[in-house]
Amino acid sequence: MTDLSAFPITKRWPAQHPDRLQLYSLPTPNGVKVSIMLEEIGLPYEPHTIDIGKNETWGPEFLSLNPNGKIPAIIDPDGPDGKPLGLFESGAILVYLAEKTGKFLPKDPARRYETMAWVFFQMAAVGPMFGQVGFFHKFAGKDYEDKRPRDRYVAESKRLLGVLETRLADRDWIMGDEYTIADIATLGWVRNLVGFYGAGDLVDYASLKHVPAWLERGLARPAVQRGLEIPKRP
Repeated sequence: MTDLSAFPITKRWPAQHPDRLQLYSLPTPNGVKVSIMLEEIGLPYEPHTIDIGKNETWGPEFLSLNPNGKIPAIIDPDGPDGKPLGLFESGAILVYLAEKTGKFLPKDPARRYETMAWVFFQMAAVGPMFGQVGFFHKFAGKDYEDKRPRDRYVAESKRLLGVLETRLADRDWIMGDEYTIADIATLGWVRNLVGFYGAGDLVDYASLKHVPAWLERGLARPAVQRGLEIPKRP
């Protein structure tokens, strides 16, 4: 049996199946990237719910795996050279799992790098901007009298949706006919923006054609539906 005792996080969240990949997460837009990916590739894994509402990511056990204190994070007991690997940052995890399994990342070098460019586009732009819209529209920021910060993030989010709209104008998926980690990285954020955040009207989502059709295609995938609910919320 694989020994994961070298990872302090397993003392707080013990592995019942240490031979399986361990997922430490919550079904947020960042968290579901990895649970969706794991459902898509069919790799056995054990999910652990991390309650960010109770600041569990800031405890020493979680910080031992991700010093940045954010979900998701994983331990793969069968990492490179057969040794356990701990990994954080959702984009890095997607690339790792894609390369490990040979799935959802094109093998052609040029298309591979283009796919990763779109993953980084989500990481650097879509996630941070949509998240700020959520803060200023749904959470504590909505009570700020000065609406200029909100409007700044709304304008940038509309621009980013425009980038996606143009990209998807003549293709089903971000990389064309091939569903990839670029789609997996981005689906949850667009879903959250217009769903949980309720910001569809703010960003003129109804004026878009190709992004909503892409989102509908993505959400229709059984693995996506399952991944959106993993781990169970506390």
